[in-house]
Amino acid sequence: MNILETKNLYKQYKQGEISVNALSGINIQIPEKAFTALLGPSGSGKSTLLNIFGLIDQPTQGKLYFCGKDITAASEKELTAIRRHQLGFIFQGFNLVPVMTVFDNVEYPLTLLGLDKKTRYERVNLMLDRVGISQFKKHLPDQISGGQKQRVAIARALITKPKLVIADEPTANLDTKTATGIIDLMYQMHQDFGTSFIIATHDERMSSHCHNSYQLHDGVLQ
Repeated sequence: MNILETKNLYKQYKQGEISVNALSGINIQIPEKAFTALLGPSGSGKSTLLNIFGLIDQPTQGKLYFCGKDITAASEKELTAIRRHQLGFIFQGFNLVPVMTVFDNVEYPLTLLGLDKKTRYERVNLMLDRVGISQFKKHLPDQISGGQKQRVAIARALITKPKLVIADEPTANLDTKTATGIIDLMYQMHQDFGTSFIIATHDERMSSHCHNSYQLHDGVLQ
């Protein structure tokens, strides 16, 4: 089964009286448990497509399927439930809450799910150990390095045991050595958890790890 599928998907934006196609006729299938790269230059539509995959934005036209179900016209309540329970996100800029500790940043999605304190404590400590940052759990984000912040973001993305993780240029702000470690970690976590990953990237080392890749150019799938 496909974790995600689109059929003839379009996304248009208004610029005054003119309609601009950010995405045009996208037909794509992302298999379950796949490590998938989304490639293309800046302005190609990668972030727009990721926002639709992450249920943050909606297509103007076409169909979006999640786990075989048409969710194009799903209610905001249904979309929120999918985002909280079945999706994880990793961002180029980490998007950690600066006033929360490493532990609290990773724990927060579990709080939204209403899990009890003991379960949250055990799961977060296990995850922090898995990504190699348990020694920093009481630190604030500005007290750790960029690579360590991205490890926190990976832990947060996976803490709810989602079916799909969406990553937007996760190595863009990292030096070569650190980026290599992050790539290896993401791939290892994908294998360990069986989680599907969709990764927008310019990094050839990341795309070389991927099972399949899709190229976007000017909003069109090549």
